[in-house]
Amino acid sequence: MKERIRSLIEQSLQQADEKELKVLEQMLEGYLEKVQGKGTYIGRIFQLERTTGDHECEVRMPITGLTSNSLDIVHGGVTATVLDSAMGSAAYTAAPEGYAVVTSNLTIHYIAPGKGEELTVKACVLHKGSKTIVVEGKAFRTDGKKVAHATGTFFLIKRR
Repeated sequence: MKERIRSLIEQSLQQADEKELKVLEQMLEGYLEKVQGKGTYIGRIFQLERTTGDHECEVRMPITGLTSNSLDIVHGGVTATVLDSAMGSAAYTAAPEGYAVVTSNLTIHYIAPGKGEELTVKACVLHKGSKTIVVEGKAFRTDGKKVAHATGTFFLIKRR
């Protein structure tokens, strides 16, 4: 397995241009940060920076070659991932002690292309029930333009 990975990395280094090397660097740095216990693979590879408060969360993500699609805008699936991450974190701040949250529904309306330096997602809890938490999330690009608006329902699960 290690030899296969070495071979893939060597091939990547030989064939990559500067933009592709930046993507590879971001992926490898994110992987190492996860292995060092600094977050999840997704969070570290996308370089998500999270700030949580009482029933709210803000997540910032740099817009890079890794997060962009062939049109050079943030891929819709990446936007969805960052929204889900921020909204789940907001829901978790409202969860009772001993409980975790998982997404049971996520509805996203894409409004504008994600471009610029950074994507910022702001999420807040709208309703906390005994079994679910409803959260709203908004994604903004660097110039303040709203990229997407989402609502989600998060199911409360007792930790074991």
